[in-house]
Amino acid sequence: MDAIVPILIIVGVVVVVVLIWAIATYNGFVRLRNLVQEAWRQIDVELHRRYELIPNLMQTVKGYAAHERQLFQEVTRARAEAATPGSTPAQQARQENELSAAVGRLFAVAEAYPDLRASQSFLALQDELTNTEDRIAAGRRFYNGNVRQLNTRVEAFPPNVIASMFGFRRAEYFEVNDAVVRTAPRVSFADTQGSTGTYAPTTQQPAPGQATPSFGGQRGGYDPSRDAGRPTEGQQPQGYPDELREQ
Repeated sequence: MDAIVPILIIVGVVVVVVLIWAIATYNGFVRLRNLVQEAWRQIDVELHRRYELIPNLMQTVKGYAAHERQLFQEVTRARAEAATPGSTPAQQARQENELSAAVGRLFAVAEAYPDLRASQSFLALQDELTNTEDRIAAGRRFYNGNVRQLNTRVEAFPPNVIASMFGFRRAEYFEVNDAVVRTAPRVSFADTQGSTGTYAPTTQQPAPGQATPSFGGQRGGYDPSRDAGRPTEGQQPQGYPDELREQ
């Protein structure tokens, strides 16, 4: 009888330790899942801001190139599909690729109209799109970093036992697969005053070995020179609440 007591104590201790570990692991999964969901909501806010800017951009371009009806229809269709609620991150990424390509063609049309490119409203919209895309890019890195941590926990042993028992699943990354879609030329205006004192538009070309600059209308596009101090993947970008910082 006396020999059984120590065994029961050891078994009890092991059960308590396992129970504490299971509770801690479960709570860790809940925290990571909530971080992923909150990071996605922040991206969604910036995506909707982008959707609000695009109609204004189209109206500005229409004032100079009203005959581009087919292009305007493509942009409108791509915007409507991207703004459809209920899409998964992977589906959203594909739709954003199509929208980015359509917006890129819209900016390409604008290159044929110097007066349009010199328009204050056009330049203001371009800057707004640039800022929005920068925030989307930072939010995407934060979201994908949390997704990576959650997926690693779901697949690793022994936490995968708890994940299987309580229905925790892998989350989807939000990323653009086509690098060409992510970039488009940024238009600048070089002062080439001659006898008439007019401005001639020029297009920036990257130096050999330098990444192609892009304007804000493209998914994930941003000027690399402004990337100093940005959060790396998985880090908390500026503008996120402190309680969402990863621990």
